[in-house]
Amino acid sequence: MPVRFGISVVPDASNLDEIRRAVVRADEVGIELVGIQDHPYQVRFVETWSLVADLLARTRRIRAFTDVANLPLRLPAMIAKQAATLDVLSGGRFELGLGAGSQWDSIAGMGGPRRSPGESVDALEEAIRIIRLFWSGEESIAFEGRYYQVDGLHPGPPPAHDIQIWVGAYQPRMLELTGRMADGWVPSAPYAPPEVIPGMRDRIDRAAEQTGRDPNEIRRLYNVVGSLENAEESVEQLRAYVELGFDTIVFWPQGDLVEQIERLAEEVAPHV
Repeated sequence: MPVRFGISVVPDASNLDEIRRAVVRADEVGIELVGIQDHPYQVRFVETWSLVADLLARTRRIRAFTDVANLPLRLPAMIAKQAATLDVLSGGRFELGLGAGSQWDSIAGMGGPRRSPGESVDALEEAIRIIRLFWSGEESIAFEGRYYQVDGLHPGPPPAHDIQIWVGAYQPRMLELTGRMADGWVPSAPYAPPEVIPGMRDRIDRAAEQTGRDPNEIRRLYNVVGSLENAEESVEQLRAYVELGFDTIVFWPQGDLVEQIERLAEEVAPHV
């Protein structure tokens, strides 16, 4: 795959004007993706899906994704409905980043479930199955799981394009689920530093092969936090991530957002 570039911006309510300017500028200079993290319990953050809709309405080309959606606080059928709606409204410019959940005290504080690591992986697998059923084009769907159930659900409208599901995964079972079921893997560098990536990547690949999938069809996106102060050094660093097998770098800029995005598009990305 060609190397692609995205940005991720923090959904801070006090910084909305700069976020909007930055994403519009990213759209203008050819950045492919914008990701928004999803932590509804964070007092400083606006609600992620609403912000994604706002940003898609202000842009023409850039694609948006949840980086990653908070499953425990959202029913999978509603996630599928919201994703399909955003995709229709934007002309096919939405992808679904999805996670099993973390920060369980905060999730429980909002009335959500408190799940063990094993339970959260099982719940995510059920959710992916329901979401794919919702987008399948069937007139009526049903699913009976331990954590989620739908019965006689009439899905629609369908997405404008085949929405991909990119999973944020770190632990062995999550990595194996990614290889078996996901369209992409989207880890973050602070939690998956470069030295552990080869082992994580190999676990995904083995799981994909064991289910008859081609591992090369799974997108690999890397969330990288930093500041592009030295373009030459930044090029070398990002090239190293590409050599680890990532086809997409999602840059979380520090400092002036517009300035960092322009530097990424003009001085760094073309050389990577």
